[in-house]
Amino acid sequence: MRRGKTDTNMGKPKIFVLDTNVILHDHKAIRQFRDNDLVIPTAVIEEADKFKKGNDTLSYHARGFMRDLDKISSGKSFGKEGIQIGKGLGRIKVEPNHPFPPELAELFKDDTQDHRILSTAMWVRDNNPGTFVALVTKDVNLRLKAKAAGMAVQDYLTDKVEDDRLEISQREVLRKELPSDLMQALCYGPDNAIPWQEVQKTRPEPNRLYKFSWSGKAAGGETACARYDADRDLILLVRSREAYGIRPRNDEQKMALDACLNPKVDLVALTGGAGTGKTLLALAAALEQERDYEQIILSRPTVVLGNQDIGFLPGDQKSKMGPFLQPLMDNLNVIKDQFRPGSREAQRIEAMLSMEKLIIEPLAYIRGRSLGKCYFIIDEAQNLTPHEIKTIITRAGEGTKMVFTGDIFQIDQPYLDQWSNGLTHIAEKLSGEKLFQHVFLRKGERSALADLAAKLL
Repeated sequence: MRRGKTDTNMGKPKIFVLDTNVILHDHKAIRQFRDNDLVIPTAVIEEADKFKKGNDTLSYHARGFMRDLDKISSGKSFGKEGIQIGKGLGRIKVEPNHPFPPELAELFKDDTQDHRILSTAMWVRDNNPGTFVALVTKDVNLRLKAKAAGMAVQDYLTDKVEDDRLEISQREVLRKELPSDLMQALCYGPDNAIPWQEVQKTRPEPNRLYKFSWSGKAAGGETACARYDADRDLILLVRSREAYGIRPRNDEQKMALDACLNPKVDLVALTGGAGTGKTLLALAAALEQERDYEQIILSRPTVVLGNQDIGFLPGDQKSKMGPFLQPLMDNLNVIKDQFRPGSREAQRIEAMLSMEKLIIEPLAYIRGRSLGKCYFIIDEAQNLTPHEIKTIITRAGEGTKMVFTGDIFQIDQPYLDQWSNGLTHIAEKLSGEKLFQHVFLRKGERSALADLAAKLL
């Protein structure tokens, strides 16, 4: 796949060999490499073929990739030079599998698809002297093997959030001292509001969060939480509110509960470590507002937006999902324990469960539905890809509110990390939108022991 440019040309297109997990992560990946050339080993086609049947996201990406590749190559042969992907893009070809060089054959004895992809990438490199060739994979183990074999290798970075943006998303609460008169107006004034011009020179983004302290005196360490309201064009006090017996224990929880109760915000992302109260606050807010919604839906990913790993369990859908969604029920029990057995609030929760106004549902069944006037809580959302997050949000009908919760530093999916998961993606892409608010919770409130473990272990 040589392009005929000289080696001294710094703009010479590169060649990237794609692993299967790249196209299963993003079936449009072949259109993300600008004018560089792509090579798809036959082993990748073989692996993608195994995923093409099914309703889960992997199957969706496998089918999308195969259709796109078939459309590009319609009536054409890949040949030695490959086929133009599109205007302004490079060329693509499917390369038959090739063995390792003799000196490496003994080091990679197992005949696996990963080894076939790696050996083909090395063959492409050796047959394109003077051209930069790299294997692109989201598999950490394959990246390590490639490095050991002397092969250039990269992660697929298109949907990753940069380190500095990730850091900004975790310190988005602006801390500032205010003069006494402004603090008095914010905390005790008739409107509990102050002009944003008194705080900063440029208009804040919608739902910008603040933590103000008194200027010039300790005031007992008193602080005030606030939020910029774009509709009123003012910075408003965030009050400490109670939702179905649950009260915030720190400032971040106060802001999180305010976001979950705010009818102007249709999409909320709550991130933070274990025990910071993300799911509990979201559920308490949903119960507090249950009269405003026709249904409250709780869910969390057990696998990649699918159901393929729960089929071995006995029983119906509800029985299968029970063990995976027990943490949500634990949070519900915490809320029930705030009230006496038989109290009106406890009976209301039981009634909502029996009438299926409060339900637990697998994410696998979300595609194709329109969720109207419901409060939808998705726990452990850090295990979703950006595409899966988009699939869920695009199901939102009129009057629906969605709350995603998760810890981006506790990811169970092998091809996601703190930069490329869906929860990080929406916090970055939707920042500054009036319908969206992100709150990062720092302090663990589950117990002193759990907080100690989260910090030191």
